[in-house]
Amino acid sequence: MSQATNQSWGGRFSEPTDAFVARFTASVNFDQRLAPQDIQGSIAHATMLARVGVLTDDERDAIINGLNEIQGEIERGEFNWSVPLEDVHMNIEARLTEKIGITGKKLHTGRSRNDQVATDIRLFMRDEIDVIEVELKRLREGMIELADREAETIMPGFTHLQTAQPVTFGHHILAWQEMLARDHERLLDCRKRVNVMPLGAAALAGTTYPIDRHVTAELLGFDRPSENSLDAVSDRDFAIEFTSFASILLMHLSRMSEELVLWTSAQFNFIDLPDRFCTGSSIMPQKKNPDVPELVRGKTGRVYGHLMSLLTLMKSQPLAYNKDNQEDKEPLFDAVDTVRDCLKAFADMVPAIEPKKASMYEAARRGFSTATDLADYLVRKGVAFRDAHEIVGQSVAYGLKTEKDLSEMSLDELQQFSATIEQDVFEVLTLEGSVAARNHIGGTAPNQVRAAAQRAREALSALKAGA
Repeated sequence: MSQATNQSWGGRFSEPTDAFVARFTASVNFDQRLAPQDIQGSIAHATMLARVGVLTDDERDAIINGLNEIQGEIERGEFNWSVPLEDVHMNIEARLTEKIGITGKKLHTGRSRNDQVATDIRLFMRDEIDVIEVELKRLREGMIELADREAETIMPGFTHLQTAQPVTFGHHILAWQEMLARDHERLLDCRKRVNVMPLGAAALAGTTYPIDRHVTAELLGFDRPSENSLDAVSDRDFAIEFTSFASILLMHLSRMSEELVLWTSAQFNFIDLPDRFCTGSSIMPQKKNPDVPELVRGKTGRVYGHLMSLLTLMKSQPLAYNKDNQEDKEPLFDAVDTVRDCLKAFADMVPAIEPKKASMYEAARRGFSTATDLADYLVRKGVAFRDAHEIVGQSVAYGLKTEKDLSEMSLDELQQFSATIEQDVFEVLTLEGSVAARNHIGGTAPNQVRAAAQRAREALSALKAGA
């Protein structure tokens, strides 16, 4: 075989690959990231081949020792990655053969790069999902503790970004936590489908060697081997599912980021973020910019793009493996990195949020946020809801004209709109009374917020314990 052709497949070729084509088709510049998983999979494969008698114990040991030495070279930055060898798999195999001779060439018995790369990606994804889950748990814990701490801190609740009804800061943070709880479920569900082993499917049809895929699956910690060899090498559903999870998660983080950006502005002045999560302006010395939430908000579109890339990549592929699938790694790697970094930033930042309670309270007093409470009060006094709605609307119009909140009006002023209103109305017109009146599961009453925080804490603890 010509030295200019690739040693893994060049036997039937009469001329070397064009230099540009070699660079264009190579993936080693990015898939070398899979080296730890590639070595892990190869060690398990060699162990299985020895158990079924395809390799001798001495051959197995030589292969495993050589792979461990290569792992050390990679970790120390001493490994020479070669573009002509195309990918992470052939780079490691070629180095193994250099180190231990012809025995290194036996490692590939009973497998193909098709099932090898599919296995590597799943091992990589499983590792990364576990890291991401740690950050997601940490963020949820921080939110739960913040919500519990601020169960009585009153702020305005909004619809259409208009003041609607008073809520508490703790109640609002628990709304964020609920979003993340659903994301957490999606992540764990995704992991179940990631943790299926393609190795043994070979190129597409399995292998004639007497392999034991259950042994390999057990060695690698997979739940089971895949059922169909064609699907095993061509499936990238798990990558699409992960980026779908990532897109929904980043959408939630982006919504939170938008609120953080608004709340830190002088116009809202609801919270303060520690300086370490902000930056300044090169020209305006007074500026304190909420760069972390702004950047998370910006990275959301990047992850959406990766989801569309993977969906488009797979939409027209016939079974089984196609070279197109080389394009799955860069969007997947970047989605993983982006999700992990955004979660880490939020997990560090959210528990450090300092609410400006006086500003929140004053904002809740503006905008007639207890108008619904007045309507409910009238209904309890026997007034039909539509009539109550009209009465309150007239009261609000009067308040706009006189620049008075409902709670600031005298009893005489309120009674000009309905004689049904009595002195006890002021119990429901206060912000505290409005918040406390919603005393049911999911409501804003401080005791309900604390109870919800405790339930969330227990659910997360049970999740940690594997319950």
